[in-house]
Amino acid sequence: MNAVHAVNTHPKAGPALDTASAWWLAALDRIERSTAADPAVRVLQRTVRSLPLGEARALLRGRPLGHPLHPVLVQVPIGCWLSAAVVDAVPGSQRAATALTAVGLAGVAPAAIAGWVDWADLPPEQARVGLAHALSNGVAVGCHTMSLTARLRGRGLKGRLWSWAGLLAVGVTGALGGHIAHRQSGRGGAG
Repeated sequence: MNAVHAVNTHPKAGPALDTASAWWLAALDRIERSTAADPAVRVLQRTVRSLPLGEARALLRGRPLGHPLHPVLVQVPIGCWLSAAVVDAVPGSQRAATALTAVGLAGVAPAAIAGWVDWADLPPEQARVGLAHALSNGVAVGCHTMSLTARLRGRGLKGRLWSWAGLLAVGVTGALGGHIAHRQSGRGGAG
C-alpha cells in the first residue's frame, strides 16, 4: 500500500490530517526501504537469536498467550507515564507522579526484552522500522529518566516538561510499533 492510496481511503479526514498522514506514511516507506542500517540490523538480530534463553524465549515471544508478549508488557510503562502526566495536574500529587514515573521505568526492561526477542525474527522491512521503534523507545526512556531525576531533586516543573517530552516520544514509538504489528503484517510479515 503506498502513502497516497492509504490517505485516499479516508476522504473525510480533512486536508491537514491528509497532509500529516501522507508525510508519516512516506517517512515509514523511506525507513522500510532504506538499507543503510541493514548491517547493524543483521548483527543485532543474530546476537539476540543467539542468546541462550531456552524455554524463556517461547514465553517472551508470548506463545502461551497465543500472541506476542511485548504489547502486553508495554502497558506498564505507558500506563504509568500517562498516569503520571494526569496526576501532575492535581495539586499536591508530586509524590504520586514521581512514583508512577519510577514504576514506569522499572517496567521498561521486561517489555524491551520481549520486544527484542520478537524483533530478532522480523524480515528486513519490519526490522528496519523496528530499529526506529527501539531508538524512539530509548528517547522515551531517556526523557522519563530525566523526569524522574528532576522530580527527585525537587524540580517539579522540569520533571513535568521531561515527562511531556517522553510522552511525545511514546506516541511516536507507539505509532512505529503499530505500523510493524498491523500495517506491515498484512504484507505477509510476522507482525
